[in-house]
Amino acid sequence: MTTLEFSYSLNKLSSSLKPFALKLTRDMDDANDLMQDTMVKAFTNKEKFTEGTNLKAWLYTIMKNTFITNYQRMVRRGTFVDTTDNLHYINSGDVLVENGAYGDFTMDDIHSAIGGLDEVYKSPFMMHYRGFKYHEIAQKLDIPIGTVKNRIHIARKILKDDLHIYRHKN
Repeated sequence: MTTLEFSYSLNKLSSSLKPFALKLTRDMDDANDLMQDTMVKAFTNKEKFTEGTNLKAWLYTIMKNTFITNYQRMVRRGTFVDTTDNLHYINSGDVLVENGAYGDFTMDDIHSAIGGLDEVYKSPFMMHYRGFKYHEIAQKLDIPIGTVKNRIHIARKILKDDLHIYRHKN
């Protein structure tokens, strides 16, 4: 495969990799960075790709490994080591003090928002939250599976709007 063909194939597959990058990072900017890192690594290592094998799977593997490496690097960067004689980690959690008040307020707000849902949305949403599959909910509530999916989607949208104060601002 020539460099031009390889480059064309990478470009063609990049759009199918974007959702996977977004799923891994949960942030559009980080997903774009991961996409770029993946494409650079794939292009610089094109001689390692065996023609006739699955290029898409190869790219997914590169992306997954790049994400894991970046994540591990970030975790290591966030760990401070105390070099005194006792040699323990500063952020080891042994001396961690948590203030649960904020979490309690948050949970109260979440329960209140769920309680405010109309029953037609609350029932399928809570069943899905508890682990029921869509077809199980449809069977139990005797409604079509499309209706179940729609009601869960609407419940999520309502809850997202009701709990907008907890949205992370970047």
